[in-house]
Amino acid sequence: MPARQKIIDDLLPKKFGWKGTVWVIVLLIFCVVGLVAYILQLSKGLVVTSMRDYASWGIYISNFVFFVAISLVGSLITAVLRLTNVHWSTPLTRIAEIIAVSAITFASIIIVVDMGRPERFYNLFTHGRLQSPIVWDVVVITTYFFISLLLLYLPLLADLNIMLQIKKRPGNLLNKLYSFLGSFWKNTPEQIKISNRSIQILSITIIPVAFAIHTVTSWLFATTYRPGWDSTNFGAYFIAGAFLVGSGAVLVAMYIFRRAYKLDKYITTDHFDRMGKIVVMLALVYLYFNVNEFLAPAFKMKKSEEGYLMGLFTGAYSRIFWFALSTAIFIPILILINKKGRRPFPAFIAGCLVVIGSWFKRYLIVTPTLLNPLLPMRDVPDSYRHYFPSWQEWAIAMGSLAGMMLIITIFARLLPIIPIQETIDEMEEHEKD
Repeated sequence: MPARQKIIDDLLPKKFGWKGTVWVIVLLIFCVVGLVAYILQLSKGLVVTSMRDYASWGIYISNFVFFVAISLVGSLITAVLRLTNVHWSTPLTRIAEIIAVSAITFASIIIVVDMGRPERFYNLFTHGRLQSPIVWDVVVITTYFFISLLLLYLPLLADLNIMLQIKKRPGNLLNKLYSFLGSFWKNTPEQIKISNRSIQILSITIIPVAFAIHTVTSWLFATTYRPGWDSTNFGAYFIAGAFLVGSGAVLVAMYIFRRAYKLDKYITTDHFDRMGKIVVMLALVYLYFNVNEFLAPAFKMKKSEEGYLMGLFTGAYSRIFWFALSTAIFIPILILINKKGRRPFPAFIAGCLVVIGSWFKRYLIVTPTLLNPLLPMRDVPDSYRHYFPSWQEWAIAMGSLAGMMLIITIFARLLPIIPIQETIDEMEEHEKD
């Protein structure tokens, strides 16, 4: 019983210190600035952006692809590792799921932002066609969001019950929230059986849905004839990159929560070692798909592909291209392939590099292709030949990223970031053995 109580005390959500308060204020400022920029965009139209006839997509779509990619971590940690009976991942499951839910939420929001006129979203339901990949994308994103939300909520029920027993203050606002979310949970054998069965079904279901969301997102690009997008490799290419950036984000979150909440006994060096090995494997897989994505068209060097490829490797986008590959793939592999590099702080640095490089990689998927159309640009203003985001675009993009982190931060303040009941159950099973 003392060990059980110690786990509960360690894992209950804690109040923010001054650092946490400053962090929330900074995120709120970014969100407010982004909201102001969006209101300005609504009032004046997409003319306030740098998007034009050729670069009709910009960092909004880059952010969308990034959010969709990072959300895949929920299916990797929660579903794949749970179904394969990997118990070491238990402290990471809730971290992965809240990242998935927050990311897919802002993926949905940023798409509406990119539309310019959000009221047109209504037309998708009244005039949507099954031939349109955009309809497919909306369906799989919505499905993935609700499955991820359920995978986050169901394992949380037992923890809500624990918190209600520990903090019996009926007038407390947080207790009202906990009671609203989980007062029906009595931890009976029947409830536990139904919950475990439901989690197993959802874990199985989310895997094909996760693959579908990234494949369908890739089809938004691959179903065109544009140089750089006209590829049968795009589905696997997107999935491999999504697994990598999601795992990198988990490494970052692991380190931050470990330091902020003193969870050294629960998120151990062994967890960083194992996750580091997973990131190395995924980086190598993603490297293979990158080679496959560029080597075949470079070998054929069709005229339509030449400008696009030369722009990436030696031209205007070469610095961003090699920076993205180095930070997302090469440097993390060099850090994490060594056992010392899989210690908490070096692994955290590698995770940050993966996330940063992966964002720039998504930017490169969108912009260079749009500025290399099949028909050469002629008799157009000079601004049509280039694209660099306006301050409104930067503000909205940064605001969406800050919003995602704010959801994660608020969740960590209100609810346990590591499953309490599952940790207790594993401790008791270990003691029996």
